[in-house]
Amino acid sequence: QVQLVESGGGLTQPGGSLRLSCAASGRTFSAYTVGWFRQPPGKEREFVAAISGSGSTTKHAGSLKGRFTISRDNAKNTVYLQMNSLKPEDTAVYYCATRSGGLATISRDYDLWGQGTQVTVSS
Repeated sequence: QVQLVESGGGLTQPGGSLRLSCAASGRTFSAYTVGWFRQPPGKEREFVAAISGSGSTTKHAGSLKGRFTISRDNAKNTVYLQMNSLKPEDTAVYYCATRSGGLATISRDYDLWGQGTQVTVSS
């Protein structure tokens, strides 16, 4: 059965860093684009970043560029989201998702989702 499992979330202080992981099983991982999305409390799910199957192409939300970086290791079937200089407004549940085809920033374009991992930024 195909699964995506996120990990690496937790509580950190403003200015801190976290690295999220999205581990996949049950499919040829390198064939799929992977996206990260987040859903802050009481708000809609929003795009964070996406990476192509080979890892050669990435896209980051403009407001997060420079602080968040997506990468992948297909040998480990894992995609990462490095988050630096975290702010309280980064508090959200973070989800990874996969899709066939190119990069996409709309959540409905992704067909397989993980369960999410909570990130809380607070002093």
